[in-house]
Amino acid sequence: MSGSVTAVSSNGTYSFTKPNRESITLVAGLGVEGDVHAGATVKHRFRMRRDPTRPNLRQVHLMHEELFEEVAAAGFEVAAGQLGENVTTRGIDLLGLPAGTLLRLGDEAVVEVTGLRNPCAQIDTFQKGLLKEVVGRDAAGRPRLRSGIMGVVVTGGVVRPGDPVRAELPDGPHRPLDVV
Repeated sequence: MSGSVTAVSSNGTYSFTKPNRESITLVAGLGVEGDVHAGATVKHRFRMRRDPTRPNLRQVHLMHEELFEEVAAAGFEVAAGQLGENVTTRGIDLLGLPAGTLLRLGDEAVVEVTGLRNPCAQIDTFQKGLLKEVVGRDAAGRPRLRSGIMGVVVTGGVVRPGDPVRAELPDGPHRPLDVV
């Protein structure tokens, strides 16, 4: 599986949206250099209140650009970085990847997929009603979370719009993504 990076975003302060950048630097074991969510231990404010010593499985947030087109059909206007993602992609089924997939971004960076982003109420604060659009239902009626995936940086490197994204699936039985 392969696709491309269409945007990269980061923010050094807590904010729902992240401004687009010309490039971001991924740092092994930490995340996006200069981003508020970078670190070896959890940086999400809610999770920090529960247990700040837990490992940070949410170092990098990736989202498929195709989601923006899907929510546009329901009347919502969303652009790269506005839902807090660090890397926006096109052409790769991020939500269909199993846990443990390695994503090669550009020439050097490697991110291991840890799980799904859980969509939060801040999405509705950003645009009222949008949360319902990013939480879909599968054929069996179970919730289908569509607000991107999370990962940890295995190998650092610079990532830019236009860079290729290549997925390497893990060996053995595949574990579906769950919320991290």
